[in-house]
Order: sequence, then structure tokens, then C-alpha cells
Amino acid sequence: MRQRILVAAAIAVCSGAFCWLVLTRLHQGSADFYWTMRAARSMLAHQNPYDTPLEQYPLTAALFGIPFLAFPAEIAAGLFFGISSGLLAFGLLKEGGYSRLFVFFAYPYWGALMTAQWSPLIMAGALIPILLPVTMAKPQLGIPVFLTRASRIGVIACVVALGITLALVPRWPLWWIGQFGHYEHFFPLLVLPGFLLLAALTSYRDRDAWFLVLAALVPQRWFFDSFILWLIPKSRREILYTTGCSWFVGVWRWYHMPHSMTQVGRWTVLGFYLPMLLVIFMRARSTRMKPAVTPRGTPGTS
Repeated sequence: MRQRILVAAAIAVCSGAFCWLVLTRLHQGSADFYWTMRAARSMLAHQNPYDTPLEQYPLTAALFGIPFLAFPAEIAAGLFFGISSGLLAFGLLKEGGYSRLFVFFAYPYWGALMTAQWSPLIMAGALIPILLPVTMAKPQLGIPVFLTRASRIGVIACVVALGITLALVPRWPLWWIGQFGHYEHFFPLLVLPGFLLLAALTSYRDRDAWFLVLAALVPQRWFFDSFILWLIPKSRREILYTTGCSWFVGVWRWYHMPHSMTQVGRWTVLGFYLPMLLVIFMRARSTRMKPAVTPRGTPGTS
């Protein structure tokens, strides 16, 4: 446990410091985390945060932004992203050992770091039950995690978090729903060749297959949203393979700015979703090819 905590803390410090450095050098303030902090201030003042179409986070996200209001913008975003990464590292070490930490080399993680995104914390919510309420901070990413990873303690925590926000601003869900029309997005399943992802359901006994399809059904905006898919690969080989594929998108993005959500969606499907589909196929094939174990004391056959 001590070693896990030390490694997770080191990742938290390094990722948080790097996020702060990037935001400071690029003069981005708190980047995307600005909207969480803005909503938090409005919630504490019992005001409507949805007085601009640019505010699109549910008030459940604002609940997690309150502890960071005391800090300057870049520091707040760096602290948020560092803590998120540290909690994710702690959860990964609990589930599968040090090999799982290779997920931090995936391109979507670095895309999330550049703009202080929620995807690492939502992944942590899949691994640490008490953190499940973070899935309500960005529901389009949280729904696949909630439906495949919900636990009793996690659901109770979600109810408590939702109750607090409703007590502070009772009408916020109606105001938030009114913002849906301003959200630019794509659905991975509806972007060619996204329909191929339905083939994952041939491995319907694998929870990761359902997770992949559910993730393909929810609206997404940019490459960093796909980082939650790195809950699927478990072995070092699977993680390195999917991480390597992700950087084909990273290199392409370095030289080209996508001109439409369809273009973003197509590269997302090709670089992130289809490699995950192959992981599920190979895992199912490996399971089928495992030889049957002969019980001890049972004579073998020739």
C-alpha cells in the first residue's frame, strides 16, 4: 500500500506540474476547467450558471470544483489534473500492477492534460467505488462507466452528490438540459466505420465489450474524451498496442486541424475504438484456445 501511494503521489505531482506549466506557457488560464470553477461560484451564490451557451457542464461537476476556487486559475487546473491522475494511478495499481500505468502514454491522456479535462478522474471513478459520483460531472463519458462499474457504495455516493446540488440550486437540471443544443459532438457508432464496433457484442460475456459499445453510443467532442477506453486493455501487450495506435492520431493531429466533428469522429474510431475492438477479439480468441484443465486424479486420454 505504501508503495502504491508513493507511486500515485509521484504521478500526481508530475502530471499536475506539467499541466500547470503548459497552461501557463500557453496563457490558457485554467483551460476547460474554467467552466467547472465558474459553475461552482454560481452554485455557491445560488445563481443560474447557464446564462451563456458556453456553460455546458452539469452542476454535479461544480460540486467537485469548489475546493479549487481558492487558487489562481492555472494552479487550480494543475491541482485538479494532478489529483485526477494520481487517483487514476492508485486505482490502476490496485487492479493490475505497474503494467497498467502505461495507459498514461496514450495520446488522449496528453490531449486531456493540455486542457485540464475530466477523463482521467472519470476513469478513476471506475476503479475506486467511492469516486463514482465523478461520472455525473461529464455524463457523456460517465454513463458507460456507471453502467458497467456501478457498486452499492458508488450509487449511494451519487445520490448524495446529486441531492446536494439540488438543495443548492433546485432548477439546475432544467437549465442544463436547455444547453444541449449548443454541444458540438459526434457519435462514434454513427461515424464510418463505427458500425463495426457492434461486432464487440459477439463477446457479450466480456464486460469490456459492453463498455466499448456504450462508449460508442454517447456523444463526444474531441480526442481526449476517448481516454476512458483505456479501461479496456489489461495486459502490458494490450496497453502498449492500443497506446501505439493512438499516436497515429496524435501525429496526424500535429500536422492537421480537423475541420468537422465527422473528421474528428472518424480518426477517433480508427485510432482508438477499432484497436480496442481488436483487443476484445484477441482476448476472446485466447480464451477459446485455452486447453481444458483435467481435474486432478482423472486419468488422461490418449
